[in-house]
Amino acid sequence: MKKEENIKLGISIGDLNGIGSEVVLRIFEDNRMLDFCTPIIFASIKTMSFVKTHFKLDINLNGIQNVSQALPGRVNVLNCWKENVAISFGQEDPKIGEYAITSLEQATKSLKEEEIDLLVTAPINKHNIQSETFKFPGHTDYLNQELEGNSLMFMVADGLRVGLLTDHVPVKDIAMHITPKLIEEKINTVYNSLKQDFQIDKPKIAVLGINPHTGDNGVIGTEDDTVLRPTLQKIKDSGKLIFGPYAADSFFGSNNYKNFDAIIASYHDQGLIPFKTLSFGQGVNYTAGLNRVRTSPDHGTAYEIAGKGIADIGSFKEAIFTGIHIFKNRNEYQELTKNPLGYSKRKI
Repeated sequence: MKKEENIKLGISIGDLNGIGSEVVLRIFEDNRMLDFCTPIIFASIKTMSFVKTHFKLDINLNGIQNVSQALPGRVNVLNCWKENVAISFGQEDPKIGEYAITSLEQATKSLKEEEIDLLVTAPINKHNIQSETFKFPGHTDYLNQELEGNSLMFMVADGLRVGLLTDHVPVKDIAMHITPKLIEEKINTVYNSLKQDFQIDKPKIAVLGINPHTGDNGVIGTEDDTVLRPTLQKIKDSGKLIFGPYAADSFFGSNNYKNFDAIIASYHDQGLIPFKTLSFGQGVNYTAGLNRVRTSPDHGTAYEIAGKGIADIGSFKEAIFTGIHIFKNRNEYQELTKNPLGYSKRKI
């Protein structure tokens, strides 16, 4: 296992007109953060120096040309472009979107090649990143293409963990996307993540219904009875502790969520509205199911407060610590499952 200070943390800078760059530098203005990781920001020293000056931050930046030059105990900035960037805080700008994608692509390449140990992504604007070569609705879909495995948006905060059967799908299309194959795939992803990433030996997972009141015996839709219940029963029969479907309207308000290690919602707002209500500012978006670790804060670009120096750094800091925690848990799990007998002998 690597020492904490040698864990290489890659950071894609996101939309430079949003709050991401401010939050990143303000976090590492606290030198104690460098005890936990070696940060590598994928941007440019010119750009980050502008941000540093704008917010009057007391932070030393170390410009590098490749990841191997990153120094422990320093805030490293990998130069992904040379030109000056015209930053206009709070404005949506397609050119700024291009820089966000350049940062993400280079950071992902380093993640794939294991030059960095994990990736934390600053928020992007899903509209201004679109181009002929980048047609993804967000980070998760792009990383699913570039990395191995099947991605799942997993929102985590303390003991609350919410996964999704469907994420960035129009409401009118949700039911047609939820198939037995998808349900099994997503539940298995959550189950395996709970075991290897969160060290929960026998995960208990709750699944929320597709329709109001889980369809009320077909009165408000048949998908819960014809698709969801039979598939959940099949998974239960395999030995996994899967429960539901539960009516989503009362599940969180009744505190029933506290009885489970994770909750799987049928669609984006069904899961994320209660999650962000309960944990906003401290929540983390973790991309489970892939062969590399990626986390992000639970907020967006926040154009309305960008450039004002008042952004909350809490969620991004949690994303860093959660990523480090998962990275270490996963390494330990892989070591244990790779050679459990050898490991046991060393511990005796």
